[in-house]
Amino acid sequence: MATRDLVLAALFAAIIVALGLVPPIMLGFIPVPITAQSLGVMLAGVILGAKRGGLAVLLVLVLVAIGLPVLSGGRGGLATFVLPTAGYLVGWFFAAVAIGYCSERFVGRSQSALVQVTGFFMAAMIGGVVILHGLGILWLAYGTGTGLSTAFLGDLAFIPGDILKAAIAALAGRAVMVGYPLLPQRA
Repeated sequence: MATRDLVLAALFAAIIVALGLVPPIMLGFIPVPITAQSLGVMLAGVILGAKRGGLAVLLVLVLVAIGLPVLSGGRGGLATFVLPTAGYLVGWFFAAVAIGYCSERFVGRSQSALVQVTGFFMAAMIGGVVILHGLGILWLAYGTGTGLSTAFLGDLAFIPGDILKAAIAALAGRAVMVGYPLLPQRA
């Protein structure tokens, strides 16, 4: 992996951490807060691709594991990986890799702007909504002892916001593709 790849991964890890400064919003009926950090995960996958996007998220997870308060609300430490919300946290890595993989397959430089934005949006939806929420729901159901249906119903409150985040990530991906041609291919 080239130095440029490591720098880009570190930059997007910093973006994910910075989005953690936005205070979490607790809903009350589910122990999972609404945070802006999942937008950073989507951006990392869309803009950097599978390999570098996954590395960016992995770096954030390592920072969490060593105890730095980089999660929304100032949380961090190994204990966060055993909470009922840990499925969403661990799901960040798989979501970023899936988003990156799909965006690498769905989007090409020769496509029209609408096709590129649509491709990025679909990639963000597959990884950032389907995979991330799927892992989060499974872990939440297991961690809280509730059934899958209860965890699924509680998770539905996050879908509209994550669709909006996927749209923002798609537009940002298109803007970076057009505005920063020096960014190497998302391989």
